[in-house]
Amino acid sequence: MNVTPNSGFEEFVRRKVEAGDPQSAAEVVSEGLPRLQQPDKPWAVEARSKTADVTRRDWLAGVAAAVVWGGVARPATADAPKLIKPKSIAAVLTAYEKGLHADVLIGKILEGWKQDGGAGPALKLASMYVDQFTDKDLARTMAKKYDVPLFNTIERAVTVGSDRIPVDGVISIGEHGSYPSNDKGQVLHPRRRFFEAITDTFKKYGRVVPVFNDKHLGPVWSDAKWMYDRAREMQVPFMAGSSMTVGAREPEISVPLGCEIETAVGIGYSGLDIYGSHALEFFQCHVERRRGAETGVNWVQCLQGDAIWKPLDEGVISNDAFHAALSLVSSQPNGVRQSDEATLFLFHYNDGLLGAVFMLPGVARGTSVALKLKGQKGYVATRFEERTEPRHPHFAYLLKGIERMIHTGRSSYPVERTLLSSGILDRALTSRFLKYEKLMTPELGIRYQPVDYPHAPQPSLDSDPSQA
Repeated sequence: MNVTPNSGFEEFVRRKVEAGDPQSAAEVVSEGLPRLQQPDKPWAVEARSKTADVTRRDWLAGVAAAVVWGGVARPATADAPKLIKPKSIAAVLTAYEKGLHADVLIGKILEGWKQDGGAGPALKLASMYVDQFTDKDLARTMAKKYDVPLFNTIERAVTVGSDRIPVDGVISIGEHGSYPSNDKGQVLHPRRRFFEAITDTFKKYGRVVPVFNDKHLGPVWSDAKWMYDRAREMQVPFMAGSSMTVGAREPEISVPLGCEIETAVGIGYSGLDIYGSHALEFFQCHVERRRGAETGVNWVQCLQGDAIWKPLDEGVISNDAFHAALSLVSSQPNGVRQSDEATLFLFHYNDGLLGAVFMLPGVARGTSVALKLKGQKGYVATRFEERTEPRHPHFAYLLKGIERMIHTGRSSYPVERTLLSSGILDRALTSRFLKYEKLMTPELGIRYQPVDYPHAPQPSLDSDPSQA
């Protein structure tokens, strides 16, 4: 194999990768990398000068992601991993600033799992639509840096400005930005508007691709249910939800599928709408594993003030479970009853389990859950490990689940979990608005079968996303 010095090393590699031949790609790496390590050779000079301007989308996603694993180039062997061709995605975003969800999800597609230029997902960003350009906007900078077109409509982003749908999936991030709130305190992020425009485009051009919706659906119930029904009607592979369900936990606990859960208490913090969705979905991803699978919720109530503590004092909610969960996320558990902002989401499942999630801003510093499993002594409790470095790593594991869906065409875990959590949150905030009325919720009789999808540090970020 000869590398012509004047042809450009990166162009040579790209042609081999695009040919779809894993052996050729591996040979390129095994023969080509030593050449790049010879600084006095003309091909090395040319490669260094040209690859400085080659985008990561074209170079790393097309070459390194295909034949470099865990940052180490592996020579061709009989056991060499197969070539994984990156799938393309369109991003539909409310806003893109450093630290926002757009940054820690889309930024990982552009700049690697750690957003340091290293190995990343087998995805490439084909286009973006951004609803609001803030004074801290990163979208224009990143679009220019990585040669990603920005479009002024969702339809044009999904079609990449063409007369067809060339992308393999869509990531919709209807979070952050400046949007109004309703009387229930729900920020009216445009998640339904985004999903409606995306799926209208599918209808217009006659092709459906997988869609991920960041965080909860809705946020109001009618919108959440509309999104779910539209996805089912059009047979859109659909995922949604919180990164907490796939992030690391401390300590590790065992909640086997099909176990019997006698008691469940969750703790959350911060705003009722913005973080209530996280606390409820973290809670749900544990309790859905109980025997008989999920059958839904038949009533929901929100409590505040002294009324919060009555279920604990009367033994309706286990004090031991409450303190087991609280001890993992608070350094001042004895002062919890002095909190003026404490809120209880109380809900009853159709199979008899009582759900209790305490939102404790100012007292709790994280999200946790405690469970009593039948046949076991005491309680098992864990908290979500909310690390910020490198670049909010739990979003890497969320993106891994998204990557898997886009490569397989099947959701990695049921969107019904997010639908149910979204419904509980909406009904709890409605109860609060209606002076803490208990609301019967036949609409939340949502049945689904959970799957045994792992959480960080599994699956490995460099694992094959096409293996379902």
